[in-house]
Amino acid sequence: MRQRTRTIIGWVGVSITVIISSVWAYWGSIENFHEGWYAPSIWDNLFMFVFQYMIFSICFVLLAVVTLRWKKLGFLLHLALGGFCACFFSGASFEVLYLTIIIPFLVLGLLYLVGDPNPRKAAYLMIIGIPLVITLACSIPLGIRDAQRVNDHDFGMRVVEGNGLTLAWAPRGPGWPDAGVSWDEARMICAHLSEDGLTIVEEELGIWRLPTVDEAVRSMQLHGEAAGGEWDASKQKAVYERTPDKETPLWDVNSPIIYYWTAETSAADDSQAYIITYDGGIYDKKKAFGTGSQSFRAVKALP
Repeated sequence: MRQRTRTIIGWVGVSITVIISSVWAYWGSIENFHEGWYAPSIWDNLFMFVFQYMIFSICFVLLAVVTLRWKKLGFLLHLALGGFCACFFSGASFEVLYLTIIIPFLVLGLLYLVGDPNPRKAAYLMIIGIPLVITLACSIPLGIRDAQRVNDHDFGMRVVEGNGLTLAWAPRGPGWPDAGVSWDEARMICAHLSEDGLTIVEEELGIWRLPTVDEAVRSMQLHGEAAGGEWDASKQKAVYERTPDKETPLWDVNSPIIYYWTAETSAADDSQAYIITYDGGIYDKKKAFGTGSQSFRAVKALP
């Protein structure tokens, strides 16, 4: 095979690596500061950042660097990692598992085995530099935002005012759990929650409930002040004067919970209900879902 052809094939491999690792770097950085970065320890946050959100970007970069230096070893590593991912992430969708991980591993292994990108220094610079720049460009402003979050460490019952609305929000406990809960479970707990919000009783009291979408939107805050949220039911859209954030009194900065259930069923699908995220977004989710980031906080009207 001619050197020119090998060079072209090699640069095709480099380009694919850069594209895939950059996409994963962008996704990982955004998701890390959206649903992650909640631990009190900076080292725990960094560990999660690297090994949970950036691992695929790092893997593609390291594989390319190793393969450029040791072709056969790199090819075998591509095959091995592709097989490992096929087994370990067997429950993932085809689009996520095969199109973005396994098939790229196999294709890249072959391209680097056959190809020979020159100049090598330029290839190394692109493979390492571009994902790194994307990671820094996304992470720095989001990290600064998270560092400025308000946390008064008061996780008791809170009275929150917003846009002419005043509600009491349940204290940490069964009415504000730090774990994933389905919609039906959330409603059941609310119905059996004691007056102080700290105990689940046998009889149905009906003191506490899930907030409506309108109430949740109007209650959202930023730095201790109402965010000016309004819910447009006709457009199914929340609009804010200022984008709210994951802060007290409504949210726990150091909790993995970033979504709260609301009381309302989705207009499009009765099996789904609306949730609100800490930045004010409204989405519909399957009522049966109770992932680790999705829970609720009960509310009640004041006398």
